Amino acid sequence: MLDLSLVEGFRQVLLREPRLVRLPAERTAVFVGDTHGDRQATEEVLRRYFDDQHVLVFLGDYVDRGPDSSGNLALLMQAKISHPDRIFLLMGNHEAWAVAPFVPADFWRSLTPREEKVLAETLSLLPLAAHHPAGVLAVHAALPDVDEIEEIEHVQLGSANWRKMTWGDWVDGPGYQLDPGVFGRPLYGRDYFVEVMDRLGLRVLVRAHQPDAPLFLFAGRCLTLFTSHAYGPGPRRVALLPPGTPVRSGKDLLIREL
Repeated sequence: MLDLSLVEGFRQVLLREPRLVRLPAERTAVFVGDTHGDRQATEEVLRRYFDDQHVLVFLGDYVDRGPDSSGNLALLMQAKISHPDRIFLLMGNHEAWAVAPFVPADFWRSLTPREEKVLAETLSLLPLAAHHPAGVLAVHAALPDVDEIEEIEHVQLGSANWRKMTWGDWVDGPGYQLDPGVFGRPLYGRDYFVEVMDRLGLRVLVRAHQPDAPLFLFAGRCLTLFTSHAYGPGPRRVALLPPGTPVRSGKDLLIREL
């Protein structure tokens, strides 16, 4: 059963946060990929890094697929309520039930109508991206087609840019929009990636979402992380960006396995 009082406390915290999180340069940023109901993975991340020396950025997809979506989400909400400046939870497509229903949705289908409504409305308040001054942008999926980073603050739920950020996939080949994703996930190529990254003055994109993507794409500038066993027994990875690290590609971040 979903604890609606916990959800309400979480909602109050989210109401005070922007859609675009600004990460502090003086603390080590820890980027965490999809956890998808893998509460054990989240527990280990919090055990290692949930302190005043680190800031955690979870990249979305906290529910469905895995064995304990309710427990995983509750743990994250509790951490956010207790120390809102230590942990940021970005919106993944599995948190966007209020915007665009999807499958598989075993967690969402298990809720009562009231639980579903309250939680879906609350998760629609999640931030869409986190920006680090070293030139790193964290999103769930792909890049929005904007002229300045600040425009992310105004991306509307359900818009084309929102869909890019929560559903978009990458392919390691030339091209811009290779598939609009009308009946699935939009697909983008190297030319789109490089153009938008350079336009926004970014060095690295850190994201999750795409289980078949390699760890590094596009000369290492795109880093894809998974921190769950929901897709199989592969390594649960996180990426650390310590203060003062000169960043040229994702390979300058420290990759750690849980």
